[in-house]
Amino acid sequence: MTIEIKAPTLPESVPDGTIATWYKDVGDAVARDELLVDIETDKVVIEVVSPADGILQEILKPAGETIVSNELIASISSTQGVAQDSAAVLTAAATGADRSDAGAAKDGVMISPAAKKLMAENQVAADAISGSGKGHRITKGDVLNYLATAPQTEAPGPVVAASELPSALSSAEGRREERVPMSRLRAKVAERLLQASQTTAMLTTFNEINMLAIMDIRARYKEEFEHSHGGVRLGFMSFFVRSCTEALKRFPGVNASLDGNDIVYHGYQDIGVAVSSPRGLVVPVLRNTDNMGLAQIENEIREFGGKAKDGKLAIEDLSGGTFTISNGGVFGSLLSTPILNPPQTAILGMHKIQDRPMAVAGEVKILPMMYLALSYDHRIIDGKEAVQFLVTIKEFLEDPTRLLLEI
Repeated sequence: MTIEIKAPTLPESVPDGTIATWYKDVGDAVARDELLVDIETDKVVIEVVSPADGILQEILKPAGETIVSNELIASISSTQGVAQDSAAVLTAAATGADRSDAGAAKDGVMISPAAKKLMAENQVAADAISGSGKGHRITKGDVLNYLATAPQTEAPGPVVAASELPSALSSAEGRREERVPMSRLRAKVAERLLQASQTTAMLTTFNEINMLAIMDIRARYKEEFEHSHGGVRLGFMSFFVRSCTEALKRFPGVNASLDGNDIVYHGYQDIGVAVSSPRGLVVPVLRNTDNMGLAQIENEIREFGGKAKDGKLAIEDLSGGTFTISNGGVFGSLLSTPILNPPQTAILGMHKIQDRPMAVAGEVKILPMMYLALSYDHRIIDGKEAVQFLVTIKEFLEDPTRLLLEI
């Protein structure tokens, strides 16, 4: 019996996707719920698994092809006998029936057939490679990346051809170049950044805040907070999210978005927090932050960070948002100009905390200072409103009691 494999149903905001990686070749045995292919969209990577045991009969959409919702991408030949054979093949692989080091499973982690062949050709042991596939499955890409970065040894044996490396180019002098197609996520980020710079009247206003009060609170209650909230650590970001939430309630224009010639004022605060991932910058969204406490904010940000690292963010995690916070300070940035995330009308940039001499009541004191940058669309937000919004955030952070008293 032939079973059709179709692309998943994509949301309206995601018109199409790209076949990123096939983890099986035609003729390979597959098991029910085993990962077959990754589909990359503008926002996330979607995993497609096998609906049944069988043999991969045909691949209709190879890597790099564009697909739309519910489009046929492959087929599986499934029978009871084939399913039993498939289970036997998978069991043999998991128990190390292949006695060569290259084909052995590592701690029960599977190795794709293409990866196994490449490892055998280059005499690479399974325990030398970390798998990036589902369940830490070792893929052909993992092996290629390992061969491209592993130190050269004098041990004899076959070496992977330069043509097998991702678009690698070598010259007679031994210098190497690599040409890699831009991922859909990177291309979409580039498109949105260019759109923001070309279609908005973007300005940036700056201020600086004394982080001493927040740092004192963290130092005083760090252990107690973590113990009371099940291991959730008290960070700076929750204070910024809470401060921005209160400021957005006072300045609704900063919380608005532009839809054609209409300004949409949102009666809620959904704040996106920019997170770095192996695929690039992503912005998962905290929903209804007005109803969230510090612990809930920190916990959700931690979960988003883990999902981003593992490529597990869902499209729903990244959709919407009325305001964005970007923290370049974690990478050491002292000052920068964040770019708007359309259709939002403003974005806040956090930066590195640095001890600086400051004049306080006629005396010079060394204080932990941070520059803040607010980029905004001047078509919607006046300069006065933007400056007052940023000053309000400054006041909340320098005197966190205001957050409790809502003043």
